[in-house]
Amino acid sequence: MKTKDSNSRRQFLGALALGATASTISVLANPVYASTKAFDTKGMKATENWFDQIKGTHRIVYDGSTPHAGLPILWNWAFYLSHNSTDSPDSDITAMSVLRHSAIPLALNDETWAKYKLGEFFGVKDYTKDFALRNPWHEPQDGDYPINGPGGIKEMQGRGALFCVCNLALQVYSGKYAEKNGGNAEEIYKDWVAGIIPDIELVPSGVWALGKAQAKGCGYIFAGE
Repeated sequence: MKTKDSNSRRQFLGALALGATASTISVLANPVYASTKAFDTKGMKATENWFDQIKGTHRIVYDGSTPHAGLPILWNWAFYLSHNSTDSPDSDITAMSVLRHSAIPLALNDETWAKYKLGEFFGVKDYTKDFALRNPWHEPQDGDYPINGPGGIKEMQGRGALFCVCNLALQVYSGKYAEKNGGNAEEIYKDWVAGIIPDIELVPSGVWALGKAQAKGCGYIFAGE
């Protein structure tokens, strides 16, 4: 028989695995997650095949746990730039950015950012110096990054870079959004999933993806703050 204490302990351990803050842990205990469907990551086995796209001699995975001024994307670009300067072609390079915890909005399209005011919710400002109503690092404009010129997600995808987003964090933060702003957490979660940028992979959790990438020979770099 499962006890209330054992359920709470599992939720707490899940929060730690996510790299959660104290405020996120409080969300896990919220009644909005009382249903048995909460934190469902089943049916994602096919995702494992996605990691077969990792190729080349030079392989790295960036742990993007916070937006961090777009650095989980900027450093992806920097990895390609650096190896290109030593005569390695893009075909011999794979940089992967794992977008988890509070960096999950980096994986969502402009329409979702505008609809849910994700810049304000996640504390992200763009070149306007105001809370962003678009994803600043999908197709960046001057002033979105700390420096101008680097490519965004769309450009880097065209060069073979890989991006994935944590399903568990999407569930946590959609619940947190519903708690703060109202609405149905499950419906918000589904809408956020529908708003994932094409070719960004939805993975069971970010920490799971980091392990899979390292098993494929990727070095690890923390890109949060």
